[in-house]
Amino acid sequence: HFICIMLPVYSIDRFYLALTLLVTIGYQLLGFAIAWTFRFDKITDFTGGSNFFLLALLTLLIGDTFHVRNIVASVLVMVWAVRIAGFLLFRVLRRGSDSRFDEIRSHFFKFLGFWIGQIVWVWTVSLPLTILNSPAVSDTNNGGSDPLFGTARDVTGIVLWALGFTVEAIADYQKFSWKSSPTNDGGHPINSGLWAWSRHPPYFGEIMCWWGIWILCLSPTTNGSLPHSAKAAQYGAIMSPLFTVLILMFVSGIPSAEKPQAKRYYLKTH
Repeated sequence: HFICIMLPVYSIDRFYLALTLLVTIGYQLLGFAIAWTFRFDKITDFTGGSNFFLLALLTLLIGDTFHVRNIVASVLVMVWAVRIAGFLLFRVLRRGSDSRFDEIRSHFFKFLGFWIGQIVWVWTVSLPLTILNSPAVSDTNNGGSDPLFGTARDVTGIVLWALGFTVEAIADYQKFSWKSSPTNDGGHPINSGLWAWSRHPPYFGEIMCWWGIWILCLSPTTNGSLPHSAKAAQYGAIMSPLFTVLILMFVSGIPSAEKPQAKRYYLKTH
């Protein structure tokens, strides 16, 4: 009789930081090569969203520590990734093109800059799950820790993620339906549903999701026994929700959404 024992894969570093960075670079540059060669921008957002799914599944499988917390956190990230990638792909296919790239699609380095930004975004925001699934945190035979699932942080993280996911999904659907309505003349921004309460509910929901994921992933540090380096890595992964706030509020989220909307409203009313 042969007994097959799976062990965590130790690749480059014990936190999977270099591995996930290399995978992300390779995946995004492949997407860029396709998009640049065929002047095809329909896969840009899909490539970003699906990259999250790839990293979540990869680190869960090669980490080979299928603790409840690891599985739950990985599944939540994969569910979020499938929805956002699927929705954005469906939306751009319906529209026919993505106007954000009209001025950079034919400029090699400007277009490449978008994909480099996407590499930074995916890798940074994935950090809480990447580190949780790594041997440094979850391999209990080599200094890792797996406190009993169901801590206050586990519950808080899941609730935050669920609320954020629901808000983001509903808000995206409401705006897509509003834009697709034959009665919409584009003369004013949407102000119904969740959009009556917030100017950008999908961004609010996405921020909640990633705060939830970071909190959910944190229990091995707060309720377990990890070496200092692993604890520092888990706390340092707060860069994920902080980066999400930064990018959505000040870089590619609200600014890129409000400028064209304000321009259309001005032209319509003057």
